[in-house]
Amino acid sequence: MIVNHQNEKLANAIIYFVENTKSCGKTKLFKLLYFLDFEHYSQTGRSVTGLDYYAWPKGPVPVRIFNEIDSPSNELKDAIQVTKKQTFDGKSMNNIVPIKEFSSEHFSKRELNLIKQLSEEYFDSYANDMIEATHLENQPWHQIYEIEESKQGLISYKLALKKSEYEQIIKNAIENDEFQENYK
Repeated sequence: MIVNHQNEKLANAIIYFVENTKSCGKTKLFKLLYFLDFEHYSQTGRSVTGLDYYAWPKGPVPVRIFNEIDSPSNELKDAIQVTKKQTFDGKSMNNIVPIKEFSSEHFSKRELNLIKQLSEEYFDSYANDMIEATHLENQPWHQIYEIEESKQGLISYKLALKKSEYEQIIKNAIENDEFQENYK
């Protein structure tokens, strides 16, 4: 039987991003998770965390985690603590603090490299910079929110694929889904 480690991966990806970037509140975290999942999908046909993302006004949002920030599931409760923190402009933001240490145990080398790369690329970025990066033309959020006008619509991972790679990655994704179904 195959054990699904996506919850452990999710909790540890959050820990890594919070520990290895500046000012990683809720919005920045959501964008980092989105970039992780969609870039990994474009390379392999599967996401890292298994989260679904929806096209909200400020960009892609993993609604499951959005809902759990204030009331975390057991996996998240054991991994992070969320408090409120004052920002330099007098507003408040969610401050995410790791409770346990990062573990790379369930990640592939590709996943770890991508997490590290994203942390380095967006180390100094603020949430507003991340929002802009997700709103670019020809990106999945833009396709769903602006072109299809599906406000809060599900963003398909297939939108992360380049047309030239589409057929092979879809084939890989279907094989991965069938493999997972056979071992449930």
